[in-house]
Amino acid sequence: MRNIERPSLKTVLQTTTVAGLAAVMLASGIPAQIVQSYAAPVTVTAPQAPSFADVVSAVSPAVVSVRVQSNTQVASDDDDSNFTFNFGGRGFDQLPDDHPLKRFFREFGGQMPGGPGDRNQDRAERGGPRDRDRHDNRPHPLRPTAQGSGFFISEDGYLVTNNHVVSDGSAYTVVMNDGTELEAKLVGKDSRTDLAVLKVDASSRKFTYVTFADDTKVRVGDWVVAVGNPFGLGGTVTAGIVSARGRDIGSGPYDDYIQVDAAVNRGNSGGPTFNLSGEVVGINTAIFSPSGGNVGIAFAIPASVAKDVVNDLIKDGKVERGWLGVQIQPVNQDIADSLGLKEASGALVVAPQEGSPGQKAGIKEGDVITAVNGQPIKDARDLAKRVAAFGPNAKVDVDLWRDGKKETIPVTLGNLQSDEAAAAEPKQPDAPAPSSEKALADLGITVAPAEDGSGLSVTDVDPDSEAAARGLKAGEKIVSVNNRKVENAADIGKVIEQARKDGRTRALFQVESGGNSRFVALPINEG
Repeated sequence: MRNIERPSLKTVLQTTTVAGLAAVMLASGIPAQIVQSYAAPVTVTAPQAPSFADVVSAVSPAVVSVRVQSNTQVASDDDDSNFTFNFGGRGFDQLPDDHPLKRFFREFGGQMPGGPGDRNQDRAERGGPRDRDRHDNRPHPLRPTAQGSGFFISEDGYLVTNNHVVSDGSAYTVVMNDGTELEAKLVGKDSRTDLAVLKVDASSRKFTYVTFADDTKVRVGDWVVAVGNPFGLGGTVTAGIVSARGRDIGSGPYDDYIQVDAAVNRGNSGGPTFNLSGEVVGINTAIFSPSGGNVGIAFAIPASVAKDVVNDLIKDGKVERGWLGVQIQPVNQDIADSLGLKEASGALVVAPQEGSPGQKAGIKEGDVITAVNGQPIKDARDLAKRVAAFGPNAKVDVDLWRDGKKETIPVTLGNLQSDEAAAAEPKQPDAPAPSSEKALADLGITVAPAEDGSGLSVTDVDPDSEAAARGLKAGEKIVSVNNRKVENAADIGKVIEQARKDGRTRALFQVESGGNSRFVALPINEG
């Protein structure tokens, strides 16, 4: 018996449809051709994201790689431009324990740069190539030691980079985006803002250059483009937005960084961050990264800061700043309450330096500087920037809050560049006296007369007290309370009682430790 294969329903329908279509075509006189139809592909009409191609094309010729050579150490993947954080010469471990960046590392288990696992530190401690080269008296050839980024700011060859990229260099090579290598000379550098200026001989060419933006118009959320030399790759472009402004990362008194989330990595140091008009809004100088790579938190020196510093470096090869010569700290609400200030603003003078312009003018410890030349001071960082901007020998009027009232004194500023070296040497900490201890139960501290007869040594602190919560430790010395010198526990009691009568809820303790001085506001209870 034969097996007869029956056509499927699909085949019958297709055959019927095609035959019918062919019959229609023949009846109408149209040649019979079978055309198979397909569904249209999916397309979506949507707003297009901005392209950065025009910006990149215009600015790329102005951005360069900076190679640094010296005769001090062998290059490795530990070069100075391959940073996790640059703190103007200070290690990460020197930040206060309560600093937000240090807390972040502890909470997420990251390796703190400069800590036990830091490769540069380990190498130095082991007496590696760095130490041997430094102390060896034999001549050494120039060797690569750092690699970063930079950008031209004039057609005659001036370019900007970071101080920490070039600080240890003896020779500098600039690599253009087309691969051309040019020798450069160091014009000047400024460690306080981490900026440096190099100069390339422009006798045979004119360079494409970029300008600084008005960064006061930069808003959080604005698009930015970073161009630089990450990991030595050269000519790399990344994009992101401005994440925050006015960031203080603990690198110095002039911190005012722009935070961006564009991918910035090791080797981007000194490279520019552009707005969509091709203007430099910031200079990349530091990243925050537990891993050493990009995690979307980068910091750039604002254009307004860079512009002034760069102009000074080109003109004089250095930056001169006004100098008041006082150690200061922020005024928090506790300190404001203890001093009778309406607002927690200004800068609290911890101690004037011996022979400084501030001391000569009559500024005293415990004063709060509230304004300079009539311009209100927001905090300690604001004061440092404003004084520096006036320059040496400037005459300014300083408004103070002293003993519950306002005073104004004239001050002739000094020169930070030269005068800071004349500051008094720090005093050695005083050892606590083992006898004559008196308990101040309300404050949670125990004190005894200091050995030198000046102030009171803290011999014990209740770990559950407000004093302990605010960082007071055994071994420190209480110098004054509410700007009144204290020699014994009774003196502290008298000052606190007077503060209660004046309606204050806190007393301001001046504390010395390790040659440094600070103020701590402690609550004073009734009765």
